[in-house]
Amino acid sequence: MSPTNRTVVVTGIGATTPLGGDSASTWEGLLAGRSGVKPLESERFAELPVRIAALAAVDPADVLPRPLARKLDRSAQFALIAAREAWADAGYKAKAGEDENIAPERLGTVIASGIGGVTTLLDQYDVLKEKGARRVSPHTVPMLMPNGPSANVGLEVNAQAGVHTPVSACASGAEAIGYAVEMIRTGRADVVVAGGTEAAIHPLPVAAFANMMAMSKNNDEPTKASRPYDKGRDGFVLGEGAGVVVLESAEHAEARGARVYCEVLGQGLSADSHHIAQPEPTGRGVAAAMRNLLDNTGVKPSEIVHLNAHATSTPQGDVAEIKALRRVLGEDLDHVAVSGTKSMTGHLLGGAGGIETVATVLALHHRLAPPTINLDELDEEVDADVVRGEARALPEGTISAINNSFGFGGHNVVLAFRSV
Repeated sequence: MSPTNRTVVVTGIGATTPLGGDSASTWEGLLAGRSGVKPLESERFAELPVRIAALAAVDPADVLPRPLARKLDRSAQFALIAAREAWADAGYKAKAGEDENIAPERLGTVIASGIGGVTTLLDQYDVLKEKGARRVSPHTVPMLMPNGPSANVGLEVNAQAGVHTPVSACASGAEAIGYAVEMIRTGRADVVVAGGTEAAIHPLPVAAFANMMAMSKNNDEPTKASRPYDKGRDGFVLGEGAGVVVLESAEHAEARGARVYCEVLGQGLSADSHHIAQPEPTGRGVAAAMRNLLDNTGVKPSEIVHLNAHATSTPQGDVAEIKALRRVLGEDLDHVAVSGTKSMTGHLLGGAGGIETVATVLALHHRLAPPTINLDELDEEVDADVVRGEARALPEGTISAINNSFGFGGHNVVLAFRSV
């Protein structure tokens, strides 16, 4: 077994999102062009300028046993549900050590969150103020830790090769998957459970994002609020949930006869060094990440046929991403089917890279690119082939796809995948 440059493949997927409580229902919702955005009915949101969000289609508290759920922040609940699905989908019957196909010291987890257990932190502070210190949950610290989701997934599968949590705002989930690839390529692990999760639909984060002028205020038409690339876009819609994949070295997957969805070619990374929250308007940093990806992986622009874009529905970010793609790919961008799936799921912040990786893997596996909904009038500056109306068939043969994730602080992560 070579300790470096090992081929990495995807053998399992799992998700719980605003479109469905598992990967199958989420994929069905994406292909159907269904929006998961709804009004926020709680009185806690009644006076806020934004009163819509993409809530999870299935409440995790209805899935997990109550004694377990009450010890986990909502973000960790989502991560655990998605990880359980991905682990079973990969063909594992029990945790590492009990399943003879994987030893604990050869298994890792990398589950990211952009904000961590923010709802636990805020809710327990309310308990402290209203009921006193003795009523604060003793589980508060493990619940609010950003590494809580990854640690709990690691405990679930008995991962001992490493349990990690990159925190890079909205690029966190994608960076987690890139980190997992490197764990396998360098020989530190044979299998890694990786992805992203987020649960930040709380009045404080919503009010804060709204006051930054980052979120759509289209409260009257929730399902039409998230509209990437449309002339009338006015900001993102906050979403929640998790997306997780099981990554393996190709030789490990082959040895146990695993079904393989696709190959993970690698990642490209860069930083804007421009502004703590605003994207660099020319797409310079995004272009650098894309070039880094091409240099590191050897993927040819001519074989890239699909892109799951970051496309949050913000006026500046959507255009900067397309400018970067055109700068790097040139005329090859013309044959790339671009999907903006946040039009349906909303923006899951640190969970976005996880669920959008699941969507990208399924797009290659089924050779279908999901549509971008709510795109009534394409912005003139969006010089790309955006999939609209209905899902589009992707070509036969060996093809590649890209998933883009960018975050506050100027974090840029680009992941590439190839069909098998």
